[in-house]
Amino acid sequence: MNLLFQLTVFSFVAFSFLLVIGVPVVFAGNYGKSTLYTGIGFWFFLVFAIGILNSFVV
Repeated sequence: MNLLFQLTVFSFVAFSFLLVIGVPVVFAGNYGKSTLYTGIGFWFFLVFAIGILNSFVV
């Protein structure tokens, strides 16, 4: 369970860095907004998954 939590946190941090770069690029153009919203939805999923997994890690 600890390894799963660590992998989830790592993917959250990596995906957050991708969003920091990707959000301004998508908003500068007039394309890909649905992809952006999907990415933000996945980011929120990772936030909730980390919160749930955090309750199982001692």
